[in-house]
Amino acid sequence: MGASAAFHLAEAGVSDIVVVERGELACGSSGKPIGGVRAQFSDPLNIELGSRSLRAYEDFPRRPGADIRLDTVGYLFLLTTERQAADFEAAVRTQNALGVPTRMITPDEARRLCPYVSTDGLVAAAHSPSDGHARPVLVVRGYADAAARAGVTFATHTTVTGFDTAGDRVTAVHTDRGRIDCATVICTAGAWSAQIGDMAGLHLPVRPVRRQLAFTERLVPPAPRIPFTIDFASSAYFHNSDDGLLFGLADPREPDGFDTTWTPEWLELFRDAVRQRAPELSEMRTVGGWAGLYEVTPDHNALIGRSGALGNFLYATGFSGHGFLQGPAVGEILRDLHLERAPFTDISPFSADRFRTGAETRPEAHVV
Repeated sequence: MGASAAFHLAEAGVSDIVVVERGELACGSSGKPIGGVRAQFSDPLNIELGSRSLRAYEDFPRRPGADIRLDTVGYLFLLTTERQAADFEAAVRTQNALGVPTRMITPDEARRLCPYVSTDGLVAAAHSPSDGHARPVLVVRGYADAAARAGVTFATHTTVTGFDTAGDRVTAVHTDRGRIDCATVICTAGAWSAQIGDMAGLHLPVRPVRRQLAFTERLVPPAPRIPFTIDFASSAYFHNSDDGLLFGLADPREPDGFDTTWTPEWLELFRDAVRQRAPELSEMRTVGGWAGLYEVTPDHNALIGRSGALGNFLYATGFSGHGFLQGPAVGEILRDLHLERAPFTDISPFSADRFRTGAETRPEAHVV
C-alpha cells in the first residue's frame, strides 16, 4: 500500500514524498502473502477494487514497468452445500453486472479445470478465468523503483515514534532518526496500524492474526497448470508455485498476535481438510513454508479514508487478506484523497468511523 501510494502520488506530480519503513521494503506482510489477485467478491465495492487492480496488474510491465510473474490461471471456489451455491450464484450475478466474467460450473467442470479435485460431495463451483496470482515482492519493488526514479525518498530502517499535531492537523512525524514536517500523513502500516493510530489519538481497529503456508517438494511429473483453488468450507487453498504447489489454510483457532514463527504442525489441519476434497494433496511432502500476518478488522473489510479528527491523516489498512490484490486501486484512491478530488468509486463504506457509529459494512463472505 505504501509503495503503491508513493508511486501514484509521484506520477501525479506530488513532490517531497517520504515512505517511512521500520525494516526493509516488503519485510512485513507485503513479502509473505499468497499472491492471489481476483475480483470474485460478493459486494460491489470489493469487486470494483479487485477488478481495477487486476487491470493494473495486467498493465504492470508497461506501468510502472516491471515483471511481476502474473499468472492468469483463474480462481476456483469449491462449494459443498446448497446454501454456499446459492450465495455464490447471487455474487456471480453482481460480478457479471460489473463486468467480471465469473460463472457457476458443475463439479465435473471443476475437476477438468483442476484434476486434483474430487467431485465426491461437491455441489458446484464458481470460476473466474481473469483471476490468478502474482509475486508480491516484485510488485513492491516495481512500484518502489518507479517512485524512487520520480524522486520519492524511502527511509528504511526508520521507526515512527510519534506525531505533532496542531488543531485538526498533523504537523510532523517523529522517528528514531529525526523529525519530518509534513502536510499529509498516510498510514499504510498493515497489522501495526492500530499502534500508529494510537500515537495520533485515532482508533484504527486492526488486529494481527498469523497465517501460514507451505510449499511441496518438486513434483514429478510436474503439476498441471491449475486455477487458484479454494475449498470454501474449510478455507484450504492451493495453486502452482515454481516446480510444485503452494498450500494454505486459515486456522480459525489462531490467536491474535505478532508471532510469525512457522510451525509445520498446522499442516495437519490442511491435510485433514483436503483428504476428501483433493485427496492426492494430503499425501504430498512439503519442504518448508512461512508465516505472515493478516491485518483483520471486526467486519473483515478494509479501512480506507480520511480521519474526521485529523483532516490530513489518511489511512488504508485492515484488508483482512485482500491487501495485495487491491493495492493498485487503493494507491489511486489515496492519491485522489490527498489531491482532494473524488476517487473512481465511493469508499465511504470503508471509513474507520463505521465502528464508532455502529454502521459496519456487511462482512465479506469470500474471505481467504
